[in-house]
Amino acid sequence: MKGLVWLRRDLRLHDQTALSFATKECHEVELVFIFDKEILGKLKDKTDKRVSFIYECLKEIDEKVGIHVLYGDPNIEIPKLFKKIKADKLFFNRDYEPSALKRDATVMKSISKVASYKDSVFFEPHEVLKNDGKPYTVFTPFKKKWLERFNNLGKNVSDFKVKKSKIKRPTQKFNEKIFKKIGFTYNPAIFKGGESFAKSELKKFEKKIDRYDECRDFPSVDGTSNLSVYIRHGCLSIRELINFSLKDSNKGRDIWLSELIWREFYQMILAQFPKTIKNCFKEKYERIDWRGGSKEFRAWREGKTGFPIVDAAMRCLNETGTMPNRLRMVTASFLCKTLLVDYKKGEKYFAEKLLDFDLAANNGGWQWSSSTGCDSQPYFRIFNPYTQSEKFDGDGIFIKQWCPELRGFSSKKIHSPADADMIEQSEASCRIGVDYPYPVVDYKRKREEAMKMYKEGIST
Repeated sequence: MKGLVWLRRDLRLHDQTALSFATKECHEVELVFIFDKEILGKLKDKTDKRVSFIYECLKEIDEKVGIHVLYGDPNIEIPKLFKKIKADKLFFNRDYEPSALKRDATVMKSISKVASYKDSVFFEPHEVLKNDGKPYTVFTPFKKKWLERFNNLGKNVSDFKVKKSKIKRPTQKFNEKIFKKIGFTYNPAIFKGGESFAKSELKKFEKKIDRYDECRDFPSVDGTSNLSVYIRHGCLSIRELINFSLKDSNKGRDIWLSELIWREFYQMILAQFPKTIKNCFKEKYERIDWRGGSKEFRAWREGKTGFPIVDAAMRCLNETGTMPNRLRMVTASFLCKTLLVDYKKGEKYFAEKLLDFDLAANNGGWQWSSSTGCDSQPYFRIFNPYTQSEKFDGDGIFIKQWCPELRGFSSKKIHSPADADMIEQSEASCRIGVDYPYPVVDYKRKREEAMKMYKEGIST
C-alpha cells in the first residue's frame, strides 16, 4: 500500500503520529504540504516572517527525505496529488480549528481511504470533560482533571517512531522559487524554522527551566522558553515537551507543564465554543460600548502611547513578531481598559504580527485580558502600566532596548518620563512631546472611565 501524508501543524519527522502510522502500514510514503491560497491571501504583508519560517521548516524536511510543496486550494490540490501519485490512503494529524475541520471534511469526501490522528495535543477537546460530559469553563478544575487523566495513564507518554527509509523523495525539487509562486518575499525571523533548530532551543531551555517560574515575567531576562513558534508549527511534539517537563520535579517545571495545559484548555474552549471566534464568551459583554478611537489604537499599534513599557512591548512585537506573555497581558489590558478600545481590534492585530499566532491561544488570551472570556480576570482588575513596568523592568533595560530615546533617563524616571522636569529631560537628551510622546491618555481618569464603561455595558 502507498500512503500520502499531509503535513500541516506538524512540521517534523520525529514522533509524528500520522507519519508513524503511515510508515508502519505502507510500503512507500510520500509527504505533502500545501500553502493554502485562502490563508495566504488574507496576509497583507507579503514579507510576513511566518511564511519564511514555514519555508525553512519544509526545506529541512525536504533535505532529509523529500516533500511535495504545493500552492492552492487544499480541497482541490490534495485529491489531485493523491490521484497523481496513485496513493491508496491519506494520513494526517487532526486540527481542531473550525475552518480546518470544515476543510478536512471536504477533502475526506474526495478520497475513499483516510486516517486522521491525535498529535498536536495530548488530550483532544472532547477527552477532558466534567463528570456530566459538559466542557469545563474554568482552568483550575480542567487542569486537575487533565492531570488526573494523565496520571491514570501511568504517565505513559508514547514516542511514535517513524521509518524514514519508507519515505519516497519526489522528482520535483523544492526550493526558494516557491516564494514567487505564492507572491511572498523571503524574510527570515529571529528564530530559524526547522526541527533541528527547535531541538537546539529546547536544549537551551533545559539550562533555565528550573527557574522558569522566577524569570519568565522579566522581559530583559531571557527567562522564557523561546519555543512557542516551534510548538505552534509542530516542530516539537507535545509528548516530547511533556516528557521534558517531567524530567525533574520543581516549581519551574510545574509552571511550564501548567502552560502546556493552558494551551490545551484554550484548544478545548475554541472547539467546544466556536462562537468565541467572533463573539465574547460571556454574552453580556457584547453590550459594552467601547469608547476608544482610531487615534488611541494607532498610538498603541505603533508603540507611541507615552507609556514606556507598553511602547517597548509593541515595538518589539512589530520588529520581531515576539512578545513575552507578561507583556501580552499588559498591552492587552492597556488597550481595552486604559485606551478603551475593543479587544477584537487588538486580537486581530496580534494575529497579524505574532510569529507564534495560534487562534485558540490568541483568542483566549485577549478574552482573558478584556474580561470577556471564560475564567477571565474580573473587569475591575486593571493592570497599572507604571507599576507593571517598575516591578518587571525595574532598571528599564527592556524599555531602553526598544525605546532608545529614553536611555538617558534614570531608573526612577524611565517608567513615567512625562513626570520629569525640563532639567531632567535636558540631561536625558529627550524632550517629552518632541522626542517621545506625552501619554496619550490620563491613566487614573481612564481607569475610572473603564470601570464605568464595563458596569454600564454588562448591566444593560
